[in-house]
Amino acid sequence: MASLYTVDVYSGSDDSIIRDPHAQGVIVKATQGTGYVNPKCNHQWDLAGSLGKKRGLYHYAGGGNPVAEAQFFINNIKNYVGQAVLALDWEENQNSAWGNTGWARQFVDEVHRITGIYPIIYVQESAIWQVANCADVCGLWVAKYPSMDWHSWTVPNMNVSSGAFKFITGWQFAGDDEDRSIFYLDAAGWDKLVNPSTIIKQDIPAPKPQPTHNPALEEQTGWPDALGDRWFEEKGTFISNCALHLRWGATVNSSVITVVPAGTVIKYDAYSRHGGYVWLRQPREHGQYGYIACRDANTNEAFGTFK
Repeated sequence: MASLYTVDVYSGSDDSIIRDPHAQGVIVKATQGTGYVNPKCNHQWDLAGSLGKKRGLYHYAGGGNPVAEAQFFINNIKNYVGQAVLALDWEENQNSAWGNTGWARQFVDEVHRITGIYPIIYVQESAIWQVANCADVCGLWVAKYPSMDWHSWTVPNMNVSSGAFKFITGWQFAGDDEDRSIFYLDAAGWDKLVNPSTIIKQDIPAPKPQPTHNPALEEQTGWPDALGDRWFEEKGTFISNCALHLRWGATVNSSVITVVPAGTVIKYDAYSRHGGYVWLRQPREHGQYGYIACRDANTNEAFGTFK
C-alpha cells in the first residue's frame, strides 16, 4: 500500500512536530491573506529538508481578492516552487469569503497561471462543496477526525467522503496539537504533485490487456438490476492506483463501506456501465456485495489495473 504520513506546521508549532519520526513529510504554512508571512517558514522548511522529509507549503485563505492572495503566496515562496507541494488552506476562521463557491477556483487558476502547478486543497469534509468546482484540476486534502482527542498515528477506521472529487489525495485524521495526515501516494506520486512536468525515464513493463467493455455488445447481453442498470458477468481482479470509495450500492450517492487506498486488490464477478462510471461488483459475506467505480465511462480512464 503506497502512502506517506505528514504533519503540517505554522509559526506556533514546536520543532518536535517536524522531528517526529513517524512524519515522512512536512507541510509548512507560508502566508495568509495578502499581508502575513509565517516568520518561521524558512526555518521550518530548512529543518524538514535537513531531516530528508518531503515538503509542502500552504496558503491560508483570508477571503480577500483571490488573485491577489495567489500572487502574494507565490511571490513569497517563488524560490521553492518545484520543490514543494503547494496547497490552499480553505477554512472558516479568519476567512471572510467562507461559503463563496468561486473563490478557491480563482485562487488555484492564478497559481497555475504563474507556476504551471495546481495546488491541492485542504478543507473539512462538511465543506467540500465550497471547493467542488476545483475537482477537475486539484487534489483533495480532506480533514475529518474521530475526535479532537485523537493523538495516535493509527489511521482511524471511518468513512470519509471525497465529494465531487474522484478520490482523496490526503486525509488529515488528527488535529489539535499535532495535525497528522496520510497521503495515498508514494514518493514518486508526491514528487509529481511538486512538479507535474517532471518526466521520470524508466523501463516500464508492457501493460497487460485490460477490459474495454464494448457498449455495443453490452446492449445485447447482461441483466438489469432493481434500478434498471444493466450488469454483465466477468470475473477478474482490479488493483486500484488511487484511493477509491467501496460502496454498498453502485451509485455515487450510495453508503460508503470504506475508502480503499491505492494498491487495494478487489476481486469482482460483474461490471456495469452507468452514472458516468464503470462499476465493479465485489462478492462479500452473507450474500452481500460491495461496489467500486473502476473507470470513467466518458474518457475511459481507468482508476487502476486489471488481472
